[in-house]
Parts: sequence; C-alpha cells; structure tokens
Amino acid sequence: MSCSPRPFLPRSGRNDGLAGSVPSGRPGTRPLGRAAAGVYVRGKTRQPARSPTVTDLPTLPDRLSTDPKSPHYDEAVLSREVGIRFKGVEKTNVEEYCVSEGWIRVAAGTAKDRFGNPLTVKLKGPVEPYFKS
Repeated sequence: MSCSPRPFLPRSGRNDGLAGSVPSGRPGTRPLGRAAAGVYVRGKTRQPARSPTVTDLPTLPDRLSTDPKSPHYDEAVLSREVGIRFKGVEKTNVEEYCVSEGWIRVAAGTAKDRFGNPLTVKLKGPVEPYFKS
C-alpha cells in the first residue's frame, strides 16, 4: 500500500491576502502560519518593513588595506574604526587582511623599506574583522 501525500486545501475557497492563506490555484502548498514573517499576496511573499537596527551595519569587505596606494584601500570603510581578531586575539598593528584566504599582514617591528613603508609579515589563520563601534 503506497501512501501519497494529499495536497493541502485551504479551509475557505477564497484568498483574502492574509498570512497563511493559499490561493485556490496552487494545490500542494501549505500556509505560512502566524510564525512566518512574510505575507502571501497574489503569488508573492512580501517581507514587512523593518526599522534599521544596530545589526544593519554595512558589511566589511573580504580584503582591506590601510595603504592608500593599494587597490584594496577603502576610505569609507576605514573612516569607521575597524578591529581585527586573528586566531581569537585582537590585533592592532594589521596593515592588510583577507578573510577568504585567511591571512593578515602585520608590521615587522619598526623596520622600514627604502620607500619608508613598514616591512610586513604575512601570518595565516582565521581572520574576523568587525566594526568597533
């Protein structure tokens, strides 16, 4: 005996646009219920308007540099305070980072190259950038 799933049919045959209603032309779909955030209207689910919160901060780029000559330099992002957590420890001397490749470039002491830029060392490990404020 095979048991095939029965299509869900709404209690009333009308679609009044409320959450949880299913149009009569779509058998086999289930209502969204009150727990769902969207509202079902004419075949589309619309999300209700949200007020901006602290968690709606702009995202940090995958790669960022503090050197203005670098193609990964971004003045708008660096205008805010950016923190870097590398291997679970906060680093304050990071010159450049890349999240996807998992590395940071840090200054190697106070040594400078012939152009006056600090000598850097590339360290590999998990990188977590974040906005401090």
